[in-house]
This record gives sequence, C-alpha cells and structure tokens, in this order.
Amino acid sequence: MKAKYQSVLDLGEQLNIQNGEVKEEGGQLKVWGTAKTPYEKNLIWDEIKKVGGDNPTDIMADIKVEDESVYARHTVASGETLGKIAKQYYGKASKYTAVFEANTDILKNPDVIHPGQELIIPNL
Repeated sequence: MKAKYQSVLDLGEQLNIQNGEVKEEGGQLKVWGTAKTPYEKNLIWDEIKKVGGDNPTDIMADIKVEDESVYARHTVASGETLGKIAKQYYGKASKYTAVFEANTDILKNPDVIHPGQELIIPNL
C-alpha cells in the first residue's frame, strides 16, 4: 500500500509535514500530520486523489492545518508577478488584487514585487 501512495508520502516530506505518521492497517494506509497552511493540505489531498481517485477507500488521511489565518505563504521568485502568483494559488490571475491587499504593509504598488519578499496569500 505504501508503494502505491509513495508520491503522497514524498510530497509530505517535501512540504515538511509535522507530526507525520504512516501505518498500514487492515488493507488501508493511514496517514496523519499537520500542514503549515490550507494550501499545503490541499496539495496533499490533490496527490491522494491523483493516485487513488476521488473517493479512495484504501487510504485514510487526517491532515490538520497549523495556520488557518492564511491560505498560504509565498516567497517571491525572480520573474514572478502578482498575477502569476494569484493564478498558482487561485487559478485566476485576476485575483492578484486580493494578494496585493493582503500585503500592503510591504507592497506599495501591485506592479512592483521583489524576489525574496514573503507574501501572505489570503483565504478567499
């Protein structure tokens, strides 16, 4: 069972899921842990569904979230724009205004962001 869901376990390690635990019991893989943000929890669930389908019965996951006050935290990389960042998290570049509004303490202009800035991606 672990082999089937190895990509989920690898993603959990990559995301540094805290208090992670994995057990095989009664033909079912049971996983627990705490993600930093709702976005990271969603990434784990998306990977579970990619491997096991929309309603997998061979895995049980209990993923908690450490910080529900934000959707995600994002460190700006070279070449990124608020539109690209909004598309990554929300699927729509037009949501860049929400990202800008959540970060007016460090951003003065939505067209000017710098690599290394830590942005809050708000819950919508």
